[in-house]
Amino acid sequence: MKWFVGLGNPGTQYAKTRHNVGFMAIDEAAKAWGISVTQAKFKALVGEGNVRGEKVFLLKPMTYMNLSGETVRAFLDFYKADLEDGIVLYDDLDTPFGQLRLRMQGSPGGHNGIRSIIQHTNTQVFNRIRIGISRPAPGHVIADYVLSSFRKEEEKELPPILTSTFEAMEFSLANAFDKTMAKFNKS
Repeated sequence: MKWFVGLGNPGTQYAKTRHNVGFMAIDEAAKAWGISVTQAKFKALVGEGNVRGEKVFLLKPMTYMNLSGETVRAFLDFYKADLEDGIVLYDDLDTPFGQLRLRMQGSPGGHNGIRSIIQHTNTQVFNRIRIGISRPAPGHVIADYVLSSFRKEEEKELPPILTSTFEAMEFSLANAFDKTMAKFNKS
């Protein structure tokens, strides 16, 4: 079994914001794999499917970003799932827009969704795909920036970024995460 959790905030007012790029990645995978992510479980929207013989779960926590760990903990406990079989997908200020950074561990780096997952799993060791959104210009409030929509030119660049994210997700189904990291981390 493999599972993917995309971080974001519920509600149409957040749907196209930078902070919701994790949800966007889950939606991309759901479309490609034909998985409906509509079942309400674990304080999340959940989809379950079979991809190339592998049971796959897609999760979008509905707890708001700061409580994302509640969904992860409930899912792990219910399915007796292994943390190392999952990947967390989320926005990252420290990665340039359009780039992916895959990591197996690390601090929250100011990301409250990751902080919540660390608190609920008692470890910083879990697989993640950080989707770059870049930092705002000096003087901008971080919270306002991550909750703002992508600029028009960024919106045009999103589809290939989400495609690359999906390709990393798909590659991870048949390959160890360190091999996935080696293939998809650039520079």
